[in-house]
Amino acid sequence: MFGFLAACSDKEEATPKATTTELTATVNAAQQVPVNNSTATGAFTGTYNSTTMQLVYSVTYQGMTPTIAHIHTGAPGTSGSVAIPFANLTSPITGTVTLTAEQADNLLNNRMYVNLHSSAYAGGEIRGDIKKK
Repeated sequence: MFGFLAACSDKEEATPKATTTELTATVNAAQQVPVNNSTATGAFTGTYNSTTMQLVYSVTYQGMTPTIAHIHTGAPGTSGSVAIPFANLTSPITGTVTLTAEQADNLLNNRMYVNLHSSAYAGGEIRGDIKKK
């Protein structure tokens, strides 16, 4: 006679589940610091994965020719430092970047923004404060 014993745990192994956060921003001159008269507009969409700490983003724009563009750290209405430079300036600007813990905290707490600069507005022509959808 043969017997088979199996031990089962009441608790499953805890595997951290990825939290995916959708992000958005309307990009325009009204959010720029200081505000300017540009009629250019744009949009930012992104997804942040808390397990991989990766941000996948897309930025579109019209009505301008950017000379430089990036994501800054900074709350709405304030200027901040460049956190994520964009290598490509052709709309749509797309990319995937792995964030630091500090960058992720800033991103998820409305302390990052998209900024597109031009020759007419070297300090920034249009801006979009990134928020959770």
